[in-house]
Amino acid sequence: MTEKILTRNFDRADAHTLGAYRETGGYTGWEKARTMEPAGITEEVKKANLRGLGGAGFPTGMKWSFVPKNHTGPVYLVINADEGEPGTFKDRYLLERDPHALIDGMLIAARAVRCEKAFVYIRGEYVEPYRRFAAAVKEAYEAGLLGDGLDIVVHRGAGAYICGEETGLISSLEGKKGWPKVKPPFPAIKGAFGMPTIVNNVETIAHVPHIVNRGAAWFAPGIYEESVGITLRQLIDRAGGVSGNGRLKGVVPGGSSAPILRADEIDVTMDVDGLRNAGTMAGSAGVIVMDETVSIPEALMVVARFYAHESCGQCTPCRESTGWIYKMSERILSGHGRKEDLDTILDVAKRGAGTTICAFYDGAVGPYISYIEKFRDEFEALVTDGAGTRARATPAPVAR
Repeated sequence: MTEKILTRNFDRADAHTLGAYRETGGYTGWEKARTMEPAGITEEVKKANLRGLGGAGFPTGMKWSFVPKNHTGPVYLVINADEGEPGTFKDRYLLERDPHALIDGMLIAARAVRCEKAFVYIRGEYVEPYRRFAAAVKEAYEAGLLGDGLDIVVHRGAGAYICGEETGLISSLEGKKGWPKVKPPFPAIKGAFGMPTIVNNVETIAHVPHIVNRGAAWFAPGIYEESVGITLRQLIDRAGGVSGNGRLKGVVPGGSSAPILRADEIDVTMDVDGLRNAGTMAGSAGVIVMDETVSIPEALMVVARFYAHESCGQCTPCRESTGWIYKMSERILSGHGRKEDLDTILDVAKRGAGTTICAFYDGAVGPYISYIEKFRDEFEALVTDGAGTRARATPAPVAR
């Protein structure tokens, strides 16, 4: 049986409290890290091959090492808890059910990058996660874990999806409009308030205490909850299989930005490289499973509406194309589409990819292109025959 790591405390009613966390070995990673040199902590995380779990999959230890060694001013640690990607919910449960795991990891990460002030940027709609985490921070101060070496500021966002992008998040944290910035310079060189800043995802940092406690060699094979070597098909089976009529149509493996896979394409491993080789991505690892009752054109319209609404408007290709594609997908769904609409969507999506400041539009392109290319017959049926009879799209997320 696979050992539970991040979810080991989820079944406890008091899992969010300091007492419960310490009963299961909490903060022993921090105690060990306090005896290690900062460079030694970073090296251990590098050897563990911990990759960013917010979507990009960048090596965490390498990111930490980018902080200039000769910098004498403040260094900031920023935790991205915005989690606005549709179909994503993993960070929410960590913040609600095991918030001290994040604080434990932050203490270790802060020591590694020589940081004395950290920020946790929580999605504005996450009311209960905010309350739970803020209470855990208060407990940590009262217990003397915080305040003597590291201070944590809990900052609530205002509900903008674009602030999940690290430079947009930093702009918002500084009190500015949450617009992404051109890179370089990267945040590790010049980030929050002009100082070197490390931005990490909640789940990424929650792994750090276990790496320090058990060593890089233990973590490197990926044995946690389920090995990342598990296939997408096996993961769906472990989660109870396909609901609805039980017949699988498509799977989105990494939040709404990930290109969709057809039912015959899911024998692929759930690691970053395995999914990339299959033409999709791990992304935020929120798996969306669709059975045969789901209308793919309607699912695309719902996703297109989201991206059109959430575009910050800074870059012309993103601002104009997301709105245009949403209108076309809505027109197709209503039975008033034209035959050339499908090729127009594909052409606009492909031309705009890679032309914007941040990766928002590149993420939107994933569903625009893959939904049409892999399920084109469904779209053509609507253009040819009108809307006719269609099921409502109700994709159901499956726990990672």
